[in-house]
Amino acid sequence: MIEFITMEMIDEAVDAVRRRTTIEPKVGMILGSGLGGLAEELERKEAFPTNDLPYWPVSTVEGHAGRFIFGELENQSVMVMQGRAHYYEGYSMPQLGLPVRVMHRLGVEILIVTNAAGAVNPEFNPGDLMCLVDHINLVGMTGLSPLRGPNLDEFGLRFPDMGKAYDRDLIAIVREVATEEGFILREGVYICLAGPSFETPADLRFLRGIGVDAVGMSTVPEVTVARHSGMRVVGISGISNKANLDGETITTHKEVLEAGKIIVPKLIKIIKGVLKHL
Repeated sequence: MIEFITMEMIDEAVDAVRRRTTIEPKVGMILGSGLGGLAEELERKEAFPTNDLPYWPVSTVEGHAGRFIFGELENQSVMVMQGRAHYYEGYSMPQLGLPVRVMHRLGVEILIVTNAAGAVNPEFNPGDLMCLVDHINLVGMTGLSPLRGPNLDEFGLRFPDMGKAYDRDLIAIVREVATEEGFILREGVYICLAGPSFETPADLRFLRGIGVDAVGMSTVPEVTVARHSGMRVVGISGISNKANLDGETITTHKEVLEAGKIIVPKLIKIIKGVLKHL
């Protein structure tokens, strides 16, 4: 396990990426479980696997292809990380932040993060999209922060403010696009847990009690690193399963991937709409 990420390690990974593409992206995207189909929308694509990039956290989970795809979408130069790694796969939190560090060094100014999340709010249904208005960094509160270790002054301050983790102007655009497309957009608070086990009914009742609307096992470390780097962030959760508050429902990863088939078409419309408005 790589405990800390240094500037030398980041720049080595950046150089490896630059040898594989000529595109200079301004927008970066990270696609969660079952949501990788969005990457197929890019034009003038340059794609390559990330598993041979130095120090890279490689995903071992079904539904995470492990590729970088560079190209154009709605006249914007973008880079897409098709799939991500997770803490439960054995990586340190700083290592999970490496892809965002690389995106920033490549010129990315806006980060769009997506994930498949379980509903905690009982009003949410599988197939819904939820725009993240805030998150609870429960794992980070207990010491597992992607910013742990020597501060990387080239990126940001030792103590970054997280009062507006998700960009208000970008959230407003997401709302506008959802209205234009005519589908319901949920908004709420996301929480990242360490995983990989799904939550017990008691877990979910506790999370609901502290104001959580959706739960997952990713995203928050990436957003923390992005904000430390001064990047603007917007986050969208695809709700993959109903809140199991009574313990009568069995939640599976297959269910998460199946929900992605419903979510991806709506997610494509949202992200294309956001890019048009930039």
